[in-house]
Amino acid sequence: MAAYRSTPIRTLQDLQRFEAEAPLEQRLRATSVHDVFVDAAAAYPEHIALTMLMTGEAGESPRCMSYRSLLDGVTRAANLFTVLGGRDPVVAFLLPNLLETQLTLWGAEIAGQAVPLNFMMRPEALAQLVRASGARILVALGPHAGSDIWSKALAVQALLPWLVLVQVSPPDVPVVDGARGFWTVLMEQPGRQLLQGRPNGGDTVAAWFHTGGTTGEPKLVAQTHRNQLAAAFGGAVLTGLGPEDVTTNGAPLFHVGACIAGSLAPFLVGARVLMMSPEGLRNRAMIRQFWRIVERYRVTVMGAVPTALAAVLDVPVDADISSLRCGVVGAASTPVAVAERFGQVTGKPLLDVLGMTESGGLTAMLSAQAEPVIGCAGWRLPYTEVCVRRVEADGRLGPPCEPREIGMLTVRGPTISPGYRDPSRNEGVFVDGWLHTGDLACTDRLGRLYITGRLKDLIIRSGHNIDPAMIENAFLAHPAVVQAAAVGQPDRYAGEVPVCYVCLRPGTEDVDAEVLRAFVEPLIAERPAWPRHIYIVDALPLTEVGKVYKPELRCDAARRVLSELLADSLRDWQLTEQPGLQVSAGGAQGMEVTVLLRHDDPPLVQAVAAALEGFLFEYRIAVLSPD
Repeated sequence: MAAYRSTPIRTLQDLQRFEAEAPLEQRLRATSVHDVFVDAAAAYPEHIALTMLMTGEAGESPRCMSYRSLLDGVTRAANLFTVLGGRDPVVAFLLPNLLETQLTLWGAEIAGQAVPLNFMMRPEALAQLVRASGARILVALGPHAGSDIWSKALAVQALLPWLVLVQVSPPDVPVVDGARGFWTVLMEQPGRQLLQGRPNGGDTVAAWFHTGGTTGEPKLVAQTHRNQLAAAFGGAVLTGLGPEDVTTNGAPLFHVGACIAGSLAPFLVGARVLMMSPEGLRNRAMIRQFWRIVERYRVTVMGAVPTALAAVLDVPVDADISSLRCGVVGAASTPVAVAERFGQVTGKPLLDVLGMTESGGLTAMLSAQAEPVIGCAGWRLPYTEVCVRRVEADGRLGPPCEPREIGMLTVRGPTISPGYRDPSRNEGVFVDGWLHTGDLACTDRLGRLYITGRLKDLIIRSGHNIDPAMIENAFLAHPAVVQAAAVGQPDRYAGEVPVCYVCLRPGTEDVDAEVLRAFVEPLIAERPAWPRHIYIVDALPLTEVGKVYKPELRCDAARRVLSELLADSLRDWQLTEQPGLQVSAGGAQGMEVTVLLRHDDPPLVQAVAAALEGFLFEYRIAVLSPD
């Protein structure tokens, strides 16, 4: 299973030679997700596959599963879903990160199709997703102090009465009337063979992942077994994973990155996955004790989203972390300051992962054996193709770009989804076998990929993709609102946060931002999409064809927050004139900021630089001449 590691991949030419030596089918024996667990149990039966941390304390006795017991568990789960839902059942789940979540996810894919759900969404939005997916089974965390998941599950069932509820709870918690107890019914199933015979595999759909926002009909992306296996294999190759590795997984298992890069890729090679509490790395205790956990479990590969990584790096290293060989970060762009800090703290490379749900969760990354390059998305996954194509004036894609020329990233290969649950959404995204990502990108002369922006207007808050239309539609439902435009505002911690610009109808001057906030928040399905600020303006900037020109709004949002930040940071300087501030669209990060100073005072320049560090934009400080 790990024979590929004999070929170091340090350059694009190495990757091309790796592909030429053997086809994917020869290197990747598994044709179904079930094969991954069968092969791992045969090769590494007693290796620990999963370790579930609840507190991270030194005296904790974590729940563990060997590869032998993991195979038994996913087989039982597949059989459970077959019994409850018949052949090819569609199984939705509302679960935090637990061993039961892993069994549910992979058991559902083996028997039929899994539908991971974001438990932070409102019940009405969840019901939309379940209805669109065709799920007949809903697995959810049972009644639990501090969690509203079970109440949401009941609300979804009230809207969709045909759903069979399966309750995940400790053995001492009673099963609610009408529900099925997960462990009770699981242990009634055989763990050595599948009731349906051969498992699903190949180009059959394994899962429906929710992506973007929920405006109108839900947007569900199909992933086949082949998509997931090819993406997991590519991630394992470029990370250099093997059976001796211990990886951390702190992202929620409704996120494709946590499922494929964070779980399936390590399983493929017999590595150990450390699950960092039910809340993942949103659990502050995990952050505080992270370095001691690395020492205790001899973690080799540290996985995180940028915001969690930044929080971990704020904790002084109080342990032996010599086992660590690299970090892997994804779901959002990593600020340069965070990437540099990781190198300073650990002395190890940080690998940025570019991924989309539509491309199996992984599209590109830099090899762990290559020279680290901050801000670089690396190379395409093995056995895939990428092409950065020129964007013509009319929006159509032209020929391939030259190195350093910015265009739209397109991807083709075995990781690419067959499309959306609603086929009408495929137009312009899946074109002649290519995925049109909507990302603006360029390559360098060595073939490395850089993401410079995006054509789509998705707002990415701490790795959470937010559809601005979801926010805008909520505002437009208010009778006083005539126009609304949501954009991302730079934020040092989250990368960007949503803000909304609103135009009001004449005669509605009594409507202010707080009135609008109280109205829209209950209508927005995802709490991270609640706007940080609401700006009431007289008019929105428009293009020549009458569309809202969002780059100008993004620059205005940046000016607003940065003006306040600079004024606050420089308050003690008692300046007679505040620095000038210019913000424009462009540059490698999509936005360029210039601060204009009247005096060439080195400490003042340093103070301004310190105020601007950590944001996802390029900046410069210019000193105006006395004239």
